[in-house]
Amino acid sequence: MSLELGLDTFGDIANGADGEPLHPAEVVREVLAEGQLADRLGLDFFGVGEHHRPDYAISAPDTVLAALATTTERIRLGTSVTVLSSEDPVRVFERISTVDALSRGRAEITVGRGSFIESFPLFGYALEDYEVLFSEKLDLLAHLLTGEPVRWEGTTRSPLEVEQVLPGTESQRLTTWVGVGGTPQSVVRAASYGLPIVVAIIGGPARQFAPLIDLYRRALTQAELPELPVGVHSPGHVAATDEQAQEEYLGPFVEYMNRLGQERGWAPMTEDRARDQLGLHGAAYVGSPETVARKIADTARLLGLSRFQLKYSMGHLPHAQRLECIRLYAEQVAPRVRELLAAS
Repeated sequence: MSLELGLDTFGDIANGADGEPLHPAEVVREVLAEGQLADRLGLDFFGVGEHHRPDYAISAPDTVLAALATTTERIRLGTSVTVLSSEDPVRVFERISTVDALSRGRAEITVGRGSFIESFPLFGYALEDYEVLFSEKLDLLAHLLTGEPVRWEGTTRSPLEVEQVLPGTESQRLTTWVGVGGTPQSVVRAASYGLPIVVAIIGGPARQFAPLIDLYRRALTQAELPELPVGVHSPGHVAATDEQAQEEYLGPFVEYMNRLGQERGWAPMTEDRARDQLGLHGAAYVGSPETVARKIADTARLLGLSRFQLKYSMGHLPHAQRLECIRLYAEQVAPRVRELLAAS
């Protein structure tokens, strides 16, 4: 079983040495250093996600990827995710194709609806159009991905008739995934376009998502399409020991979840509830290299994964701890995962 191992970040606003939140510009520069380290250590993928809120520094992921494209050599670079509902698919295709040129063919894109709504009023979209915006824009992007002349018409923009969108890619293909949460409609739609999926497992055990992935594979079969890759995006943190990893991650995790919970009306996140999330059956992959490797390998076998993406940044977790997490993930977790999968 072959499994790619990657990393994701949203550019979470971390604290500096004085304990105060860093300026977003400094966080962006830290993300560049983290991506460069992931490349030097031989990881397969580095993804950056789009947000438009004070918790995160990255609002233009393709610009960050362009910087990484010219300062890395081998690692694949992608968005995790691009909020397609509030984007122009033509401009998305143009920008990611440009990153593909700068990286010499290493660019990818993951599109999704996003888990926050700030981009809708920011860019002048109505929330009541949430579903139709994503549906139509994914359809237009799928047309653009063919590389053929596009004749497209919908309700969310003027008709498009164009022979070619530049610069395009030298390989005549742009690896495109659909980021999905837990809705059956999302995976069936991705299958109908013949696009691979990345499942965001950010709450609950991975086994809860097995029926969703089975549905995706059945939809591919019914559409007479070949089997396609399935990836998982989940949060986590690696340190030398389980105790150290939990100690480093618990504070930022609880603080972030309570801040988000106040917006969404959730019950407070206590340390006991948080430890359940960080444990063996929770969504987070937190622990020593051996603990994290075994949990990733178990998830990969259970769901038949092609890629696992660890979202390694969390709230005010500092840069030094994120760098050490990346080092351990690349040098100890990745080879151990492959060893475990080879033996199964």
